Amino acid sequence: MKSPVASLLWRSLRIYQIFGANTDVGKTIFTTLLARTAKRLWRDEEITYLKPVSTGAEDEADDRHISRFAPGVSRHTLYQYDIPCSPHKAAIASGKSIPADEEFLSKCRDFAALCAAKDKGWLFMETAGGVHSPGPSGKTQADLYIPLRTPSVLIGDSRLGGISQTISAFESLRIRGYDVDHVLLFNDDVYENYKYLGEYFDKNYSIPVSSLLEPPKRHDNPRRDAEALEEYYSREDSGEVVSGVLEALKQSHCARLSNLDSMATRASQHIWYPFTQQSLVGPRDITTIDSAYGDFFQTLTPKSADGPIHDSAVLKSSFDASASWWTQGLGHANSKLTLAAAYAAGRYGHVIFASTIHQPAMLLAETLLKGMKNPRLNRVFYSDNGSTGMEVAIKMGLRATRKRYGWEVNQNLKILGLKGAYHGDTIGAMDCADPGIYNEKVEWYEGKGYWLDYPTVLCKHGKWSVTVADGLQETFGQGKSYKSLDDIFDVEAREERGEHKLYEEHIISTLQKCRERGVKFGVLILEPIVLGAGGMEFVDPLFQRTLVNVVRSSPHLFGEPVQRASEPANDLNEWTGLPVVFDEVFTGLYRLGRITPSTFLGVYPDISVHAKLLTGGLVPLCATIASENIYKTFLSPDKTDALLHGHSYTAHPIGCQVALESIQEMQAMDKQGEWDWARFQGWGGEQKRTKTVEVWSIWSHEFIKNLSKQTDRVVGAWALGTVLAIHLRDNAGAGYSSNVAIGLRDALSLEREGESGGPWNVHCRVLGNVLYIMGSQVSSETSVKRISELLTENLANH
Repeated sequence: MKSPVASLLWRSLRIYQIFGANTDVGKTIFTTLLARTAKRLWRDEEITYLKPVSTGAEDEADDRHISRFAPGVSRHTLYQYDIPCSPHKAAIASGKSIPADEEFLSKCRDFAALCAAKDKGWLFMETAGGVHSPGPSGKTQADLYIPLRTPSVLIGDSRLGGISQTISAFESLRIRGYDVDHVLLFNDDVYENYKYLGEYFDKNYSIPVSSLLEPPKRHDNPRRDAEALEEYYSREDSGEVVSGVLEALKQSHCARLSNLDSMATRASQHIWYPFTQQSLVGPRDITTIDSAYGDFFQTLTPKSADGPIHDSAVLKSSFDASASWWTQGLGHANSKLTLAAAYAAGRYGHVIFASTIHQPAMLLAETLLKGMKNPRLNRVFYSDNGSTGMEVAIKMGLRATRKRYGWEVNQNLKILGLKGAYHGDTIGAMDCADPGIYNEKVEWYEGKGYWLDYPTVLCKHGKWSVTVADGLQETFGQGKSYKSLDDIFDVEAREERGEHKLYEEHIISTLQKCRERGVKFGVLILEPIVLGAGGMEFVDPLFQRTLVNVVRSSPHLFGEPVQRASEPANDLNEWTGLPVVFDEVFTGLYRLGRITPSTFLGVYPDISVHAKLLTGGLVPLCATIASENIYKTFLSPDKTDALLHGHSYTAHPIGCQVALESIQEMQAMDKQGEWDWARFQGWGGEQKRTKTVEVWSIWSHEFIKNLSKQTDRVVGAWALGTVLAIHLRDNAGAGYSSNVAIGLRDALSLEREGESGGPWNVHCRVLGNVLYIMGSQVSSETSVKRISELLTENLANH
């Protein structure tokens, strides 16, 4: 099985990538010196030169230069194109097949692995042209090589304009997460760039800069030219400088390994982890992450009890199956998001948002409102995370309800919601959930609401079913199987058949009883479609739709309005009954395949809350979006009537700019059909590619059906958008405290070798008896199939 590309790190192999600030700055000269000197200093070690891609005549290729002037150094070129131009043009002009980026990087890693198998040594990887010269596929090298996470040496430009060129090249690498361990350049006597750059890099980054005399001018006579170069390479002063550089690089390599090896132990001594009983966690249980790219972490493979194995990779690729607590949308280390953050940081840093406006916040608000296509929503309130964003929504809703029904400020208002819901960890958000594992031992918790139970959706025995728990069957019946998930989501057709009647009667009866007891509700809060932290419960969409419709059509169940609506009586966008809040922190922004899950229900919220995928997984930000008439509730000549809520970093420009980039990118992906490979893998029944598939997942329909048939282990499974949830059988019914999914989680975490690319595993989490796997919006078909096969194999064998 082909595995993802793991970063290049072995204990015995010191690998350095040689980048150039520009073309013709002496990359090959410096690399020759590094390799040649390393061979002299470490005679018993294998010194290797790799040119991943080379253009121009083969007899003038850089590896030939190495062969001639660095005897004893192994050299290799992966892709050689005879045309002397940029690799992307040379690849096309050559008529050869152009390698995909994954194939290209896998070959680089496979070659490095062969070098590591030879025990101790050095590997110098020389790039082509400048930092942003394209690779064979057209992706610039700065982006292309990110997954390899190779420490780098930057060859600076000693010519006119070289200071700017060198600093720009460095910043291009730095902003993409490269560690530049050394800068080398020629010390010409005219511009003396080396002096300025030496001070600059030492002062700002503590990066050493070393310089050497320029090589002799090229001679017309090949023999004399070779003699002059050999004399240049043999200079004692140059050898001393390069020896110092190599020793510094060696120490940097050792320091990186030492830091990685000790980090888990240091963390166990000083870090207080979230959602973790640390009495059960020791250094061996802590995963050390060196870097991340796309859907994968690069995680440490700890040294064995017998000591390090030199040719074993130090890092493995770990699929981020929790999407880093549900935040990842466009992949780790996404250059577009990184540059968006850098742009806003450079333009603004952070600026106060009280009665001010800046372009990122304005454009993001307009983009969100337009994208949601919710006629009720018109105002965007920014905060820093989903929990606080929910508290903002609660404040909005409670105030609107209190004023509508004329209740006193000290009136104890409740929220109406669903059992098992989770809206965050701040005290106010916790109070909106029924007692459970997240809040029952919190000293200030006061459950302030009533929570309805509900039927759920599962694929069981290969059939999609609305499942009714034993305690609800007297109320809702036995449940029902459907031909497809599409049929379950066809809520209007189900209403025409009267399937909502039992739901409606139960909800009305419950609300009447609550009113008779004197309960006053202030807001309805729903996680649309899926209750995430509550156990990945897939709620019957017809139940949620019916709940919203009952609340809106039955204002008499909540109170007698004393305040006229702020809009004309026939305004369909005016809230009635209770303000409806959709907590879309988890399920929104294409998590379930659509920009907003409200479209599954066919009802619009009066307030919606968005975080997690809002910034594509890069920085915290939350947007609470409200209707105009709820906004007007807070208008008054008295400042104390305002929504007095805010954070020091409200609408921070970096977050807003990144979110704008993220939303626009996902909208473009949707429009361009980037997920069509997933839509048409069995979802939508017999529908052809020409017809829109409304309900789909990156996890294939056939795979879900097969999972659900393993009835000895699996109660049921479901998939929607990027989310897969497997409900495992636990005869003890322990719920969140169940350990039944831990064995499967641990089996997935075992390191395994693939055909190419290096070791890998799956880093996932469980919610009681539920194991969930979550991709991102950029997960590849290959990765999804790989993990599907692994799950099938481990469920069968576990």
